[in-house]
Amino acid sequence: MTSPVVEELAEGERLQKVLARTGYGSRRICEDLIADGRVTVDGEIAVLGRRVDPDSAQIAVDGVPIPTAPGLVHYLLNKPRGVVSTSSDPQGRPTVVDLVPSEPRVFSVGRLDADTEGLLLMTNDGTFAQLLAHPSFGVEKEYLAEVAGGSLSPQSLRALREGVELDDGVTSPAKVIEVTEGMVKLTIHEGRNRQVRRMLAAVGHDVTRLVRVRVGGLSDPSLKPGEHRVLALDEVLALAELATNGPKTTLSRAERRSNLQP
Repeated sequence: MTSPVVEELAEGERLQKVLARTGYGSRRICEDLIADGRVTVDGEIAVLGRRVDPDSAQIAVDGVPIPTAPGLVHYLLNKPRGVVSTSSDPQGRPTVVDLVPSEPRVFSVGRLDADTEGLLLMTNDGTFAQLLAHPSFGVEKEYLAEVAGGSLSPQSLRALREGVELDDGVTSPAKVIEVTEGMVKLTIHEGRNRQVRRMLAAVGHDVTRLVRVRVGGLSDPSLKPGEHRVLALDEVLALAELATNGPKTTLSRAERRSNLQP
């Protein structure tokens, strides 16, 4: 039985060509994805022969949004202390956009306060940014915190794991491990202002240094403060899938290609 093919529209690019250009796979693999009903355009299952405008169409594979518009970039930045997560600063402090290429213009996905170091995503992909920044999607952020006051008590650790009362409400349960005396690894999925600092202060420990070391499944110990790198498509798709569907194993592009071979 042949796959359904619709009469091509007069305008736009063939969907399989748009997918292949992103690096998702060969045109043949992308055709197979479409024929299997795994690709949607603006929420509707696509069929072979579909043409799209990659600048405006919302394209997804297995429910995961695919960055298809030309010119999209996704950076991973290791933000140093003293740099602010805005495009400009009235106090004249350095900003995160000073640390990445000036063109195309990008913005940060969420923020780290000026005193906090570590991993920050930068992009001009609004759909990707909205997906990851929304707290309901639950992308984890992992931090290492040096704190004053010595070791956390069992009661303090339990409070963090169960949720602590802040002035803007009770936090969701956090994953907490005391790595050494005065150093805590804390994982959250919310994105409130200065949340980790406020959580630890609420249990009696002021933060003296805070570093974000992981976003979703993404970490990079080799990235030095002030450095950035371009995310590979597989990394972008893994983050988008995590935000869309929750934690699960995401196949690499090579694995997807292998699974789709006849």
